[in-house]
Amino acid sequence: MCLGIPGQIIEVTDQNHKLAIVNIAGVKRQINIACIVDEQHPPESCIGDWVLVHVGFAMNRINEKEALETLQMLQEIANC
Repeated sequence: MCLGIPGQIIEVTDQNHKLAIVNIAGVKRQINIACIVDEQHPPESCIGDWVLVHVGFAMNRINEKEALETLQMLQEIANC
């Protein structure tokens, strides 16, 4: 089973290597955004996007409502 954690891209640190900083529930870490960029959505336009992060990669974009709901559920599970 794979688990994607929602996070919001807050900075693109290396456009050539497609690296960015994502904020996941207050924790900031570097991720690879190669899977979510293309000619219509270049790296610099990813700032502010909500994404599912798995093993250091942004796997796909999600909307903010879905991201926040998922983060809330994960927090509730952690508090059990």
